[in-house]
Amino acid sequence: MTITLLKPEGLVASPAYSHVAIVPPGATTIYIGGQNGVDATGHVVAADVASQAVRAVENAITALKAAGATLDDVISWTVLIDADADLGAAYGAIAPTLARDGAPPLVTAARVAGLTVPGALIEVSAVAAVIRADAGEPGVQ
Repeated sequence: MTITLLKPEGLVASPAYSHVAIVPPGATTIYIGGQNGVDATGHVVAADVASQAVRAVENAITALKAAGATLDDVISWTVLIDADADLGAAYGAIAPTLARDGAPPLVTAARVAGLTVPGALIEVSAVAAVIRADAGEPGVQ
């Protein structure tokens, strides 16, 4: 039993994301709510989007770990970036962490007028799926 990520022919062939995720019955689905570039006290870690992006992903990794998952288990990311923030700097800072050979996760990204945390320039959320050892063979195909 595996989680399958697909890049169907006829859709954009991107090395950065897949288009379809198929999660089999018995897998545990984990939803990570929006994470900003804030420290444990809720304070924004820096004024630049690159630093905030790195911290937002670190916060998502902490949440994944608490649920028994890793970056390799993420099947979908949602990235919200302030309309005035440097998109290239944000993605450049986190792309090496999120990259996955072969079957990268799905990605939805949007520029937004603003985020609810004052000073926040980016927010990431994720959906992960884990096949437990007792449910079959683990892994993403």
